[in-house]
Amino acid sequence: MSKKQSWREYLESVDEKIHVITPEWEHKYGKGKILIPAPRDIERIIRQVEKGKLITVEMIRDYLAKEKNVKLTASTPTSIYLKKIALASEEEQNQNKKEITPYWRVLKLNGLVNEKFPGGLETQLMLLKKEGHDIELFGKRKKVPKVVEYEKYLIQLK
Repeated sequence: MSKKQSWREYLESVDEKIHVITPEWEHKYGKGKILIPAPRDIERIIRQVEKGKLITVEMIRDYLAKEKNVKLTASTPTSIYLKKIALASEEEQNQNKKEITPYWRVLKLNGLVNEKFPGGLETQLMLLKKEGHDIELFGKRKKVPKVVEYEKYLIQLK
């Protein structure tokens, strides 16, 4: 019977892919190439985010597109890998590892909190508040938690 692969092992097994934007998608994205990022590249960027600072998924995607010299980074795989990075971090925290990736510092567009991270909104809100961030509800109908003045805490990627 084989041992179940850890989230870390999974993340390390995935490589980036670069595809040409197909003609049927050119009207939306333009001509060029699209990056399916490697999780380790996403994680490398998140690890630059110090306590009390923040980053958005869009910032990660833009940075990787520039770094890899492509038109854009695919959003869906980036979000999927981000969740798996969070799961690996939680798994490693449960193993008492000191260095875990601070996934909770990654926000969605407009500073919205990501409810799909481990522990849901409750856990991410607790971790963000612990680092000094205030939270407000955002939206007209469905109220979604948002970090107050999140722009002030965004890092400059190098």
